[in-house]
This record gives sequence, structure tokens and C-alpha cells, in this order.
Amino acid sequence: MHPESLMMSYGYHPEWSEGAIKCPIFQTSTFVFKTAEEGKAFFELAYGKRYARPGEIPGLIYSRLNNPNMQILEERLCLWDQAEEAAAFESGMSAIATTMLAFLKPGDAIVYGNPVYGGTHHFINHYLISIGVKVLDIHPKQEESEILELIESSGFKDHIRMLYIETPANPTNDLFDIHMVRRIADALQQHSGHTVKVVVDNTYLGPVFQHPLLHGADIVLYSATKYLGGHSDLIAGVVLGSHTDLEQIKHLRTFLGNMISPNTAWLLMRSIETLKIRMERQQKNALQVVDWLLKHPKITRVYYPGLPSQGERQVSIFHRQCVGSGAMISFDISRGESEAFRFLNRLKLIHLAVSLGSNESLAQHPYTMTHSDVPEADKQLHNITPSMIRLSIGIEHHEDLIADLEQALNF
Repeated sequence: MHPESLMMSYGYHPEWSEGAIKCPIFQTSTFVFKTAEEGKAFFELAYGKRYARPGEIPGLIYSRLNNPNMQILEERLCLWDQAEEAAAFESGMSAIATTMLAFLKPGDAIVYGNPVYGGTHHFINHYLISIGVKVLDIHPKQEESEILELIESSGFKDHIRMLYIETPANPTNDLFDIHMVRRIADALQQHSGHTVKVVVDNTYLGPVFQHPLLHGADIVLYSATKYLGGHSDLIAGVVLGSHTDLEQIKHLRTFLGNMISPNTAWLLMRSIETLKIRMERQQKNALQVVDWLLKHPKITRVYYPGLPSQGERQVSIFHRQCVGSGAMISFDISRGESEAFRFLNRLKLIHLAVSLGSNESLAQHPYTMTHSDVPEADKQLHNITPSMIRLSIGIEHHEDLIADLEQALNF
């Protein structure tokens, strides 16, 4: 069956919970063992002291390790990306940070795509550097040969352990070619003899409109706060990949204690039942808004996947890699920050707030808000200027959204 059908019941059996059609919230810290021998066996598996015997299933021990809500959620999330395993976290940044720390140690190096979410940029360029991880940034407009030359001249080619990209990039909607990044990782692995992980933040388009694991990524991650949650009422993150990679990530999660709570897992299970119809409606609305923005005299440029203005190479990547363009739009307004702020302050239906991917439409100013900590040189390189507005389009009627944009621009 298709993932949208399996979201209703996969991994849960009503007879386990008095016939409840929906999985209850398992609000408990610990679980009772039937026997001491069972407890011993559960811990042997949980701490990797031995492999599971044929037919043996790891049991419930303690909610920092596993919990029915978390387990069922992770099983369902695997279906969208065709992943072997998933790990759910209390925030998108905890998912990102734990993944990086699971595979990077002092002396290692990470190559990351720029632009990237401001929180990720800060973590890489402040925390990772502070613990001795070397950092090199690349950008979507660079050819494969340019990136290879940059890596060669970096002085730490042999130390690279991770290539991390966000595609589409926040807030410019620039696409990284995942196949190209995979080729670079393979070349580095062949040269050094050690594993180089390709990690993709798929928050903007996934898991409905893009599937990085099918294009060569090792690990895909999400701020589940966004489209997966979709209602602006939870904070969560998700990492997906192979059993081997997720075992390493989950091991660190166990001791950092940043696993998702039963309540949040339950809310996410509720949300992913409607994920596809929400994202499809949001994309339909976004296409109407993009068409209107392209014709408005006060809008100097629109940033949206697949648009010719994104460049021929970007359009080519879009058609190879994406099955939809999503509902995130950025655009430049004439005259800079003062006009951008005037527009934002005049919005009535669309809310002035950060975050994205929820039912309601949101607008924000990346230059002074989500990307305020990004160095000025990086902002200029990627055209993140005081003129840029970022929209997250919701499920309202598209005519009402356009009417709100029109009145806000009428100054």
C-alpha cells in the first residue's frame, strides 16, 4: 500500500490497547518485565552485548531507550523515504546536532552546503569549530570540479567525514545535486579509505516531494516541527537511514536523552495521517501565489524551485531530483528593508512569524531574523538581502492569500 494509507494503522494493533482505534499516549517512564530473565535479555540487546536471535524482538525497558509512541512513529516515518530505520528527537536541531556528533570528532572535517538554516550554520561554525572539527562550505552554483578543487586545496581532504547539504536551501530555494554530492563522497572515500557520510536536510520538500535516500544520500533528516507536524503545536526532529547508521545515532541519543516525548510522538502520528493532502494543497496554493508575484511590479525576483529565474542548471536538478516544488517562496521587494518591513507590518491573513510548513501561512525577513547570525559576506554571496521576504504558504484559499499580499503591497 501507499504510505498515505499505511499512516493510519502501520505498527499498531488495536487489541494491544483495549480496541482503541488510535494508539494511546504511553505516558510512562519505565516498563515492567515479566521475568528477570526477560529484563536481562532486553538489556543485552539494548546495549549491543549480543545480536538478536531469530524471531527475537527487543522489548520495552525505559522511555529514554524506547516507548510505544516513539517506536510506532519511527516505523511509519520510514515508509515515506523507504528507509530502514528512523530516530525521532525533541527538535530539528537536536536531530541535526546528534547526527553530526555521532560521526564527527575533533580533527575530523565537514563540508557543508551554504546557504543553510541559520541554526545549523551557527552550530557548524561555532560549536563544531570550538571542539576542533574543521569546516568547509560549498554553494549550489559551484560545479563539481570547483568543489573538488576547493577540497583539494583545503588542507584537510583526508579528514572529511561528512558532506552535509540542505536542499532546497533556506531561504533561497537553491538546489544541491544529491547525485553530485554522492560522487564527491565516493571519491573522498576511495582516496582516504574511510567512510564519508552524505547527509541531507529534506525539510523544505520532504517527505512527499523529494526522497534523498533514493538519490544517494546516506542519511536524511527533518525538522518535524514543519510539514510533518504541520499545525504549529509541536517541536520535533527526525533522522532516517540504514540500520547501521541509525544504531550509531540512537546510541548517542540514549545518553544525550534528547529523544521525542510520548506526547509529541502522538501528535506527530496524528499529523502524518494528513501530510500528503496538506502538502499537496499547500503546493497548489504556492503555485498560484508564485504566478501572481511574478507579475507584480514591486517584486524584483521570485525564488522558487523549477522557475527559469533560478538558472538552467537549477531547473535541470529540479526535474531530476524533485517530484514537486513545495510551498516555500522567497521574493525580493523593491527598495530594501524599509519597504520589506512596511509590507510585513501590513499583512492581515498571513502571520508575521518564523518557522514554516504549517496549515497557516507565515511570512518573515530572513536577513534580520532566521539568518541574522550568518556573516555578511555569506548573505551577499547568496543574495540574502534586506529586500528578501520568505513565505510559507498554508492551506487557506489562494484568492484570500493573494488579496492579503496585494493589499500589503499597496503603499
